[in-house]
Amino acid sequence: MSPTAGDDPFAASDAIVVAADPEAVFAFLDDPENHATITPGLGDVRDVEPLANGGKRLSYTYRTAGIGIDGEIVQTVHEPPKRHVFELRGRLTGTIDLELEPVDGGTELTYAATYDLPESALTRVGAPIVRRFNERQLRAALENVAAAFDAE
Repeated sequence: MSPTAGDDPFAASDAIVVAADPEAVFAFLDDPENHATITPGLGDVRDVEPLANGGKRLSYTYRTAGIGIDGEIVQTVHEPPKRHVFELRGRLTGTIDLELEPVDGGTELTYAATYDLPESALTRVGAPIVRRFNERQLRAALENVAAAFDAE
């Protein structure tokens, strides 16, 4: 099971049921271009390279508060049709863990993310704001995945 957010303001976890089988949801999430459409703020995915584990390495630009943050994502776990794990590298570091479980009516998709930000007065004082922002972004991404399959 995915790690839970606990008291870490830079971690968030949530789940949604998607009206499709795990194989279809896994394939959708296996396409980096789909992440650009479902993830708020992710505007550019480029330089996609296949990895020996079946996953991918790619560069991205994430926009928040009008600032573009460039980085790299490396898929460390690629287990069709059950799990994707991504490591974020660059100015924003952390992990994204996507687990898929078959359920009645489709697939339960659990999205757990942990971000490592440099400690500063802003991150200490703003921890509750950062937590709410991360939770909203993660929930929006899950709802966008479900909506992609509801539209079919």
